[in-house]
Amino acid sequence: MLSKEELKQKNTAFWEQFRKSIKDQRSSNGRQMNWINYPTDVKDVYVRMEVDAKGARLCFDIQPKDNGIRSIIWEQMTELNKVMSDEMGIEAQWDEKSHYWNGRLISRIKWEDDSLNYFKEEDIPLINDFLKDKLTRFDRFYQEYKDILIHLTS
Repeated sequence: MLSKEELKQKNTAFWEQFRKSIKDQRSSNGRQMNWINYPTDVKDVYVRMEVDAKGARLCFDIQPKDNGIRSIIWEQMTELNKVMSDEMGIEAQWDEKSHYWNGRLISRIKWEDDSLNYFKEEDIPLINDFLKDKLTRFDRFYQEYKDILIHLTS
């Protein structure tokens, strides 16, 4: 078991290494990308990466304060499910009422590899590969369809 300080150091080292490994990868639209803080251009919609003992995940979190807007975005994403699944290469887990974060109900779409363990050193390269693959695949999908979400919420 790692102490709080050791876990902080491990997390910092992991995400710095990940940032360096993907920094030269351009978005599918040709632009330089901050992959760690993926820009969705839609208020209260986020792309998050998570790693822990239970796996590695790429999450698309929909969390507007207004539940009506959250529902509209969710409905649009379900309509894009087939094309998104084809691009991602694996089925997503869809949870319209995932959990409360910061007092808000969020909807989450996630792609996960639960065979990976962040605390096994031999899994770290596999976690990196998984996250890079899913993030760049998601980017190809998102750059194609993000204008729909932007227009829905503006």
